[in-house]
Amino acid sequence: MTVTSSLGSSIDQASERSVLSGLLPLVCIVLLGFLAVAAPLPVLSIYVHRDLGFSGFTVGCVIGVQSLVTVVSRHLAGTLCDRHGPRRVVLLGLPMAALAGAFYIASLAPITPTGRLAILVIGRVLLGLGESLFITGTMSWGIGRIGAARTGRVMSLQGIAMYAALGLGAPLGLAAYDATGFASVGALTILMPLVAAVIAMVLPAVVPAAGGDRVAFHRVIGLIWLPGTLLMLATVPFASMAAFLPLDYAAQGWSSAGYAMTAFGIGYVAVRLVGSHLTDKHGAAVVVGISLAIEGCGQVLLWLAPSPTYAVAGAALTGIGFSLIFPAMGVIATRRVPPAQRGRAVGNFIAFFDLALGVTGPVVGLVSGGFGYPSAFLVGLVAIAAAGLMLPGIGRMRTAS
Repeated sequence: MTVTSSLGSSIDQASERSVLSGLLPLVCIVLLGFLAVAAPLPVLSIYVHRDLGFSGFTVGCVIGVQSLVTVVSRHLAGTLCDRHGPRRVVLLGLPMAALAGAFYIASLAPITPTGRLAILVIGRVLLGLGESLFITGTMSWGIGRIGAARTGRVMSLQGIAMYAALGLGAPLGLAAYDATGFASVGALTILMPLVAAVIAMVLPAVVPAAGGDRVAFHRVIGLIWLPGTLLMLATVPFASMAAFLPLDYAAQGWSSAGYAMTAFGIGYVAVRLVGSHLTDKHGAAVVVGISLAIEGCGQVLLWLAPSPTYAVAGAALTGIGFSLIFPAMGVIATRRVPPAQRGRAVGNFIAFFDLALGVTGPVVGLVSGGFGYPSAFLVGLVAIAAAGLMLPGIGRMRTAS
């Protein structure tokens, strides 16, 4: 019995090491690539509003256009992964993300504010396409490297990389902007994806799961729309923070908005590291229900915060609450489709996250224009309540073999 137990433990440890070694390079690619998304994010609202002189609604549109581009390109990215393999898709997306940084720098040209805004928007479009390709590609690549049975681990670890990038990128971008201006933010956007591309170039490819038959968009969406919509609603609080927390801080006369985004990232990553097994143990509906309650408390704190300390605490609670929603819904979504369509499922599931980022910016921009920047977090609270109404349907869902 002791020998058998010891042997089983050794096998489990070897399997865990295999998973980590298979995913670690991809986690590094996601972390570096997503820094190109994260570092400019809190800076864009200041740059567009203060430097270029545009309204909060325009700020929301500039931030949201990237995510709207990813929404319409995720299915294509998943299809390309299934047909040609994820490595090729990643190596297409990372240079495209780096090119966006060149347009960020070009937006500093001595022309009219409208012309500069147009150049900036081109960069946002390119970044949206690039992110769609490399994030979908790395997730499909990870599933191919360690097996579909470990899809939850792929989404969990790569999600940690994404939000670690958000936690690191916010203060990094703000510090670069304060030190040398928007050009340095553009330079970061160029550099990080190129370093990630070097890592991707030395990794072996994986064979696509099947021959890449065309699958109608509506068929894939029909299988994953419920977990995807819940993810979209649960993402609204993060989207509100990313777009408008720096402006809320400025309006309140507070400094160091980057600390709040870092608190969000720390809370998110910490829960992922210690709680990734909770969905398997208690079920998605239970875990997501508790997560939404915690996230809602965070939004209340941000909405009513009388000082930066309360705002940081609210951001941390929001990260803690949001942390397990993505992998819990992601496992349900990807297991409802056959293996040959898993790349499309990954792409279209992540598109719900992108849709939240794309729509929240303009909507919250309009709301905050009439009711002040703290109302951005009231919008997040309403979205969380709507997500909670979907939990009974999630609890009744079954995954397909």
